[in-house]
Amino acid sequence: MPIQPVVSNNSPLVGLLGINLLSLLRDLYTEVWIPRKVEKEFLRKDPIVRREALENAPWIKTVDLTDPRTAAVHAELDEGEAEALALANEHDARLVLLDEKKGRQKAKQIGLTAMGIVGVLQEAKEEGLIDAIKPLLIRLQDNGIHLSESLINNALQDAGEAD
Repeated sequence: MPIQPVVSNNSPLVGLLGINLLSLLRDLYTEVWIPRKVEKEFLRKDPIVRREALENAPWIKTVDLTDPRTAAVHAELDEGEAEALALANEHDARLVLLDEKKGRQKAKQIGLTAMGIVGVLQEAKEEGLIDAIKPLLIRLQDNGIHLSESLINNALQDAGEAD
């Protein structure tokens, strides 16, 4: 049976890079695929730094869609999200990493398992890769990643870190 990949959209990559934890993707999933549009979106801001980050993360692989037109089915999403869902669907991904609620809802509608960056951090804590998620959530917010209060509270509760 072919590998069931983990596919990521841009925002989990940006968030994890911003807190210096891109390596969690390797530690949790061995390899992560990104579609071409996600790579372009990732490299749009700070291209030198981000290109170097990708070069230093050989476990992140850019994978082209077999048929780029399949992303058009998800036209209500941004291009990166649409390609991430199309790639995940095309290769029967075991997980797709998306932070945007609309994208995660769409993933669920088409039978994919989706998780955002907070879920990645929760999984990393469960696996003993990090000690606590609370300081990381604060750092994400300090780096401009929007996390709702309810998401933070639920994550801290689930992680046993609620006040």
